[in-house]
Amino acid sequence: MTLPASQRSIEWPLASSATLGSATRMKGLERELRRRLPLAFRNDVAVEAGRVLLCMPEAEPGELTAASEQVGEALAKVADLPVLPREVEDILSISSRERHKWLKDGRLKSMGTRTIKLRGRSKAVTFHVFDPRHIEDVLDGDLPVLWRDEDAQAVVETRRRAAAKAALTRAGKGKRKTGGRSSEPDVHASLEGWDAFDAEGLLR
Repeated sequence: MTLPASQRSIEWPLASSATLGSATRMKGLERELRRRLPLAFRNDVAVEAGRVLLCMPEAEPGELTAASEQVGEALAKVADLPVLPREVEDILSISSRERHKWLKDGRLKSMGTRTIKLRGRSKAVTFHVFDPRHIEDVLDGDLPVLWRDEDAQAVVETRRRAAAKAALTRAGKGKRKTGGRSSEPDVHASLEGWDAFDAEGLLR
């Protein structure tokens, strides 16, 4: 595609299925698009609500054409880019603790891991990434609300069981202190003449 010499900018529509309503996701897509451009032009692309804008006022027509083709190719795949942990938290309005918990128990499904070396750190960092369609399904089903309710009920049940176990433990300690005797009265001791009856061996 060759652009007119007078044109110094171009924009594309950006579907909501790409950003999933997240400003964090939108910035992540912007970084990905910039990464695909030559270093000199990386700051010339911006992702905004509903659109991607490439503005290169100082570029030659051929440079703008080449850059626009690269951005266009990247946009064709942008909706399928894996969702990063912070993006998941922003999209679903969940905490880091909830993300870790729901990932561990399988409610949030990982599509794999990514390893990167952050600037200023000696060690690489490995983290899970997520399929955007899975995250979209979780969002559309309002599943975090359901999962929080399930977790709250599980906490109540765990506390109930712990209280019951503690009560049994206390009861056991009480019996040991009384020599293992029952708190019920000894019915044999209250029967008159029982000792003589037992001495005859009539119950043997």
